[in-house]
Amino acid sequence: MTNPTPLPELVRTLCNEARLTWMERLELAYAAGADQELEALLVWLRVKGFDNLASDLLSARRPKPPSLKQQALCALIDGIERGGHDQSDIDTIRRALEALPDD
Repeated sequence: MTNPTPLPELVRTLCNEARLTWMERLELAYAAGADQELEALLVWLRVKGFDNLASDLLSARRPKPPSLKQQALCALIDGIERGGHDQSDIDTIRRALEALPDD
């Protein structure tokens, strides 16, 4: 396997973004490298006929964030369990309700 080359947009970001600390630059670089390695592994698995394994691996390594509906339900339950809702809970529930169609 060859060494992956850095993505041009990542190099530009790392060089031009003055607000980034060195630690943030390192984290971005390592994350990009991990993403490239994962993508190469997924391609290899699919070429070898392991499509299901590739899908399972992708789901495990890059889970989808919870939907707005799921976030609102969790905020509602958390608020009930705490005996009150904080502003973050209220904002999440409001955004979920605003996303619903008006009938």
